[in-house]
Amino acid sequence: MDGWFYYLTALILWSGVAIRIPRLLHHRRDPALISLCAVVLVAGVSFTLSAPASVAAVNRLTGVPNLAAPLVYTVVTAFSAACLVVIVYWRGGDPEHVRRVVRGWLIAYAAVIVMLWVLFALGSAPVERRTDLDTYYACTPFIGEMIALYLVAHLVAAFTTTTLCWRWSRKVTGWTHRGLVVLVWGWLLNGIFGVVKMAAVVGRWTGHRWDALSTDLAPVAAAVAAALVTVGYALPLLGPRIDSLVTYARLGPLFKLLVDPADRRYWVPLSWRSKADIDLRLTQRETGIRDGITRLGPRLDDRVRAQARDRAISDGASTPEAEAIGAAAMVVIAAQTGRPKAVISQDQVLTALDGNLSDLVRVSRAVHTGIVADAVRADRRPENQQT
Repeated sequence: MDGWFYYLTALILWSGVAIRIPRLLHHRRDPALISLCAVVLVAGVSFTLSAPASVAAVNRLTGVPNLAAPLVYTVVTAFSAACLVVIVYWRGGDPEHVRRVVRGWLIAYAAVIVMLWVLFALGSAPVERRTDLDTYYACTPFIGEMIALYLVAHLVAAFTTTTLCWRWSRKVTGWTHRGLVVLVWGWLLNGIFGVVKMAAVVGRWTGHRWDALSTDLAPVAAAVAAALVTVGYALPLLGPRIDSLVTYARLGPLFKLLVDPADRRYWVPLSWRSKADIDLRLTQRETGIRDGITRLGPRLDDRVRAQARDRAISDGASTPEAEAIGAAAMVVIAAQTGRPKAVISQDQVLTALDGNLSDLVRVSRAVHTGIVADAVRADRRPENQQT
């Protein structure tokens, strides 16, 4: 496996940490966020140290052949522990129970890390191996046990995290559910990485040479797994922000129709760095739309709404879609013509536009539909012009 593959993977992972720095600075005491950043940071470090050039540099600088091996194993073990801690904090529960579980995992994996270095010190690995140490020294006393220990620790974390995420994903919805599903796939691949590595080691124990499993297949599985794990942990944090951004964009057509760009109350520039800023922008846009609808009150014609709605239903639209198309036609005509309408019940007209935010999104998305365009053209005919 070429060295660039390892460094590129690390760069991608560290980019994920970089976009979380502003949030981390504002939430320095958030254990879940700190653990998440630690997971991504350590994953990037593990890929950087695993690159053949990095292995050679560590060995040369320390003067100890293959010292890079226990260093890489330590980082991978720390990554496994950090992932378990993130899941425990993320899932939450009784604070004392959470702290106790986290403490137990950290102590167990700290013990594994200590044993890795003890076994390396007791063993002998004089021949430098930059890419195939796992299989080359699989049968060497103490070094073979060190390799097996790190793989077993990784497999325990992989399958424990997969099981926890799968069970939890069946109890939640929304972005948390999506994140957990991605994590399940990511940790399954992490498990496959461990299984493939262990298979190559066991192959050496039994007299077979399955080195390609460890040197070629395992790194690819690890890279894809790291990307999926990073995305899975980030989705529940980024998901609500994505929802707000999508809603903000979908309200655009209705907002531009109803709000004058010169009205600075609804066009105040804000930072997009935090979800709070995005939500404030969204609130401004919703308020501008509702104020605009109120101003159009005397011009809204319920007959236009009813006709457009009926046509949409006849064309096969669902009831919510048809109601949105009817409301959009009424608003567009009122905003573009500026003529007062003879409306029997003003309250009925405003009620059609007084729904929740999702209703306004449907109306906004209907502004540019064909039925609304036809309603506008029909209203402009001479026989429909009123003073």
